Amino acid sequence: METTLRAGLTALGLPCSAVPRLLDFAGRLLEKNRVMNLTAITEPKDVATLHLLDCAALLTLSDFRGKSVVDVGTGAGFPGMVLRIMEPDFDLTLLDSLGKRIDWLAETCAAMGLDRVDCVHARAEEFAVHHRQQYEIATSRAVAALPLLCELALPLVKPGGCFLAMKSVDSDDEIQSARGAMGQLGGKLESVRDYAIPGTAVTHRLVVIRKVKDTPPQFPRSWAKMKKAPLK
Repeated sequence: METTLRAGLTALGLPCSAVPRLLDFAGRLLEKNRVMNLTAITEPKDVATLHLLDCAALLTLSDFRGKSVVDVGTGAGFPGMVLRIMEPDFDLTLLDSLGKRIDWLAETCAAMGLDRVDCVHARAEEFAVHHRQQYEIATSRAVAALPLLCELALPLVKPGGCFLAMKSVDSDDEIQSARGAMGQLGGKLESVRDYAIPGTAVTHRLVVIRKVKDTPPQFPRSWAKMKKAPLK
């Protein structure tokens, strides 16, 4: 795994100084995965490429330094934990609706001495009630459809900030279907950036949605309403 990480970070033009901490995090992830469902990817090389390098690639596509960042639906800490390990100079909130995951992430951050991380157990639509438009960047690697992710994430982003959605390269239709939601929520599609994951034949996509105006106060709606009637 170490060789794969070093080669991949070098290919991305990123420093290798964080490799020991990335390996530490990967080890803790795989150990906990024996008793908690954190990841279906368990082969060390695949963890290095499809988790760690995939998330690290965001640092080549956006500048996180000095920013306030919320990772919506962080799950096992992707991309947030990788971004924090690679770049210490920003304030990070890891947000997830599953308490056991958040407990593990909080324990992991403490054990690894990772600073400026707030691990929050909450649903994004409920968290937005008291944290509306407080972040400069929202990230998400969650598997929900983009119209739903926009309604969960964009209300948390300040005007001028952005929502970075990690998607597959087969997401053209999904992006098109989310344009209406973006507009209603105060966002605008800024760019679609495909990137190769070093050491693999996999290409992934970063959808950058710029927050151009305030989100109307009626959003986000309840999860049940979002699921029943996604914004169009």
